[in-house]
Amino acid sequence: MAEIIGVVERLWRYPVKSTAGERLSEVHLDERGLAGDRLYAVRDGDGKIGSGKNTRRFRRMDGLLRLGSRLGHRLDRPELLDPLGRPVTDPAAFLRAYLQRPEVALAREDGVSHFDQSPVSVVSTATLDWLRESLPQTLVDERRFRPNIVLRTPPGTRPFVEDDWLGREGCFGSGARLSFTGTSERGVMTATAQPGLPHAPELLRLIAIAHGNRLDALAAVGAVGPLRVGDRLRLS
Repeated sequence: MAEIIGVVERLWRYPVKSTAGERLSEVHLDERGLAGDRLYAVRDGDGKIGSGKNTRRFRRMDGLLRLGSRLGHRLDRPELLDPLGRPVTDPAAFLRAYLQRPEVALAREDGVSHFDQSPVSVVSTATLDWLRESLPQTLVDERRFRPNIVLRTPPGTRPFVEDDWLGREGCFGSGARLSFTGTSERGVMTATAQPGLPHAPELLRLIAIAHGNRLDALAAVGAVGPLRVGDRLRLS
């Protein structure tokens, strides 16, 4: 029998990778993930994607997290927001001056995925509440973990309950489905300061000690459909 594990409390989309996201009341889950999520990114002259780390695909670009982005109902072009939340009229010119990189530009995803791993990240309120209780002097906010879905779990749910979902499928009432595949390894962006949130290295240390530096449940899309705040998620 399907088990209800929680209710969608918040939905987040990040139209430009590594920038602050937009909070939504509903969104379509398509084959790629939440419609428009990480659809755009900042790329340098080598084609590397602006991120919080350096890898074969990514280039660390400090400062992106202080910017915002939003799509609204349009997916053809994101709106970039400066650190004060003001819309940027010329994203390329702004990014080149702001990042001090003359070759960067805003680019839509093509043959190279903008996702680090699986396209959807889900975090439980049980885990977030435990972090707040463990670090009462730290401002613990879900924005530090960049989830797509914050799931309100029942009272008494243990922290890191996301581990129990791995290898299973989550089903929403709309018919949309997620296949839980793994967890995210947390890096410097978790502790990095962003608007309204100070630098918090103690948070990253706690996650490393308590849970091997991993937090959330990552998922692939099993079936498309609408997602809404208030939707119930069942495990099958």
